[in-house]
Amino acid sequence: MKVVISGASGKMGVEIKKLIAADSSMQYLGGFGLKENPTEKVVSDPTALPKGASVVIDFSSPDSMMAIAEWCEKNKVPLVSGTTGIQEEHKKFLKKISQNIPVLWAPNTSVGVNFLKKLLAQLQIPEGFDIQITEYHHSQKKDKPSGTAILLEDALKNKNKITEPTLSIRGGGIFGIHRIDLMAGEETISIEHNALSRAVFAKGALTAARWLTQKPPGLYSMEDVL
Repeated sequence: MKVVISGASGKMGVEIKKLIAADSSMQYLGGFGLKENPTEKVVSDPTALPKGASVVIDFSSPDSMMAIAEWCEKNKVPLVSGTTGIQEEHKKFLKKISQNIPVLWAPNTSVGVNFLKKLLAQLQIPEGFDIQITEYHHSQKKDKPSGTAILLEDALKNKNKITEPTLSIRGGGIFGIHRIDLMAGEETISIEHNALSRAVFAKGALTAARWLTQKPPGLYSMEDVL
């Protein structure tokens, strides 16, 4: 599997490259980013990317995601994106290009978080419980709430159970903690997912990439992969 990484110089891009280097069945073909880096085969113009990619994995910004998505559609290359902070216009664009190529967008590519989403959707929450989502991330993360928190919000909103706005906490080097507290007058229940390293997201993205290369055009999610 020949992989192009969008956001190749970022923290997630570096983590994905480490995993690719350790797996003889995969090859890092090149990267796309805001700044060129010949040593890491990173270009700032998508048209300069090498030919022959099996898949593009994108962890960048909404604008960069749009640029690489256009390149993917033009070159018929599947796209896996974990970029967060995207708006409705970006989602509509991904849906449009998914008519021509396989596209998978996920605000969180870890197995555990997507299991948590399914768990929340299945919970029968008793009346009388206030529900609070709290999410913690490193100090450089810009979007509030996180894409993962929004994913969990949606799972609860579909059950008409969300009662308090999400609390977003930024500090240090936290990879990602998402906690759901159910609070009644005499008891509380807490459910928490804690990412112990960025590798969990990188592994999930590569699993999704392998899966997506075998699929026809369409818009997919991590739930489809699982």
